[in-house]
Amino acid sequence: MIRFFHHLLTNNSNIKPQKKAISFKKQQFSYEETIQQVENLAGSLSSLGVNAAERVAVFLPKTPQNVVSLFAVSRSGGAFVPVNSVLKPMQVQHILTDCDVKILITSSDRLTALLPVLANCPALKHIILTDKLPKAVPADIICHVWNELPTGKAATEPSTDKDMAAILYTSGSTGKPKGVVLSHRNLICGAESVAEYLENDDQDVILALLPLSFDYGLSQITTAFLVGAEVVLMDYFLAGDVVKAIDNHKVTGLAAVPPLWQQLMKATWPDTATASLRYFTNSGGAMPIPTLAQIRQTFPNAKPYLMYGLTEAFRSTYLPPELVDERIGSMGKAIPNAQIMVVREDGRECDPDEPGELVHRGPHVSLGYWNAPEKTAERFKPAPSQDQGLVLTEMAVWSGDTVKKDKDGFLYFVGRKDEMIKTSGYRVSPMEIEEACYQSSDFIAEAIATGVKDGELGQAIVVFLVIKEGCEIEQQTLIASIKKALPNFMHPKYIEFHTSLPRNPNGKVDRAMLSQQATLQYAS
Repeated sequence: MIRFFHHLLTNNSNIKPQKKAISFKKQQFSYEETIQQVENLAGSLSSLGVNAAERVAVFLPKTPQNVVSLFAVSRSGGAFVPVNSVLKPMQVQHILTDCDVKILITSSDRLTALLPVLANCPALKHIILTDKLPKAVPADIICHVWNELPTGKAATEPSTDKDMAAILYTSGSTGKPKGVVLSHRNLICGAESVAEYLENDDQDVILALLPLSFDYGLSQITTAFLVGAEVVLMDYFLAGDVVKAIDNHKVTGLAAVPPLWQQLMKATWPDTATASLRYFTNSGGAMPIPTLAQIRQTFPNAKPYLMYGLTEAFRSTYLPPELVDERIGSMGKAIPNAQIMVVREDGRECDPDEPGELVHRGPHVSLGYWNAPEKTAERFKPAPSQDQGLVLTEMAVWSGDTVKKDKDGFLYFVGRKDEMIKTSGYRVSPMEIEEACYQSSDFIAEAIATGVKDGELGQAIVVFLVIKEGCEIEQQTLIASIKKALPNFMHPKYIEFHTSLPRNPNGKVDRAMLSQQATLQYAS
């Protein structure tokens, strides 16, 4: 019976022990080998003191050790915290300190980069390195090498499937990223719902291109293991590398976000690389119609699944492939086991074609934000139209996205209620970019970030800067410093230097005016 996240491997009757579970470069691991690695690491984690709900962070590229770590943490009773491998040290530090990570699993080169910030992570007691010890190690933290870990027996399993299994960090409209707490039930129900409408089975070969810290990326692993399919792990550099991987592994399922799809469509696709694909999916932003047409032409045998999701509820809607031409621009309807409502501010359901907020109820709704009661209360509220006879309140996710529903129940995206920037499939907080600007140079007096429509990125990031009076610095030097402080997907596409910024009657920077200026100048 599949009750807990690790049961997707250890208790899954769909799994054939000798069948390939993971392919990575020239390495291949059967389900039996993968399960054994999970059990071994889980025992080691238990011997290091991991117990119920203990947070263990995994800061690695997309490797078999990354996947094994996630399932081993669950098997040991802890909660895994996947950290995007492209994040900079200050951003990693925020995650480690925000949820009091006790154990970090990473590599020697990443540890070396993190050394300057680890002193600010007081809860961190152990670091497990997948390769070797670096020349310098932190003084107050015990470092272990993966192949030399102490052995032990995995602790008992969680008490209930409502226990915390993972924390995924996602940007919010204000401040630093928030940790979305997912239960075992959330993760398993998400895998079951997605696998149902994608019609996944053990003959599928799913290419995992997206970060495992991204719920959409993690979903490629969970749906594959649920049905006993093969997952191909890949951190790609060039679109041509993806073409070769699909050709070599005869991939049947491919998931991407719009900017990645646009990159892939610039590659040359031989027939041998397109014939095997059974389906492709899109989430993380609306798919441009010309790009969708090109993908369908490139993969004539593949069914298109256009989806909408949010980390707080894993996945919310999808448009059946047979309706893509009939319902152009639609997000579709609710995934299996979910109810999606469009409501007014007072919670009453909207009339057909009336814009309102998308609200998701069902077993995918997460446990809120880690250690953030006020932010949780803003997004997690009682489900609308709840029967008055129910004594206990059911909570739903209020997405912050404005949508409308037509008379047939199909949903269409209208816009966001907050200032979040959606770029390269990521939700990015303007304040997070602004804070990085201030940290990158003492010469910056003011920094304001906004997003504008962009044909390739979804939204491009625009930053307005004011330099402190009397300071002299080369603009290109300052731009390089800002980019160094940010992961690639947060790099501004446009940076403007000003002597002052417009202000509203309260004396605050007029963000709305700057956003309008940016849209007029840069939107494409």
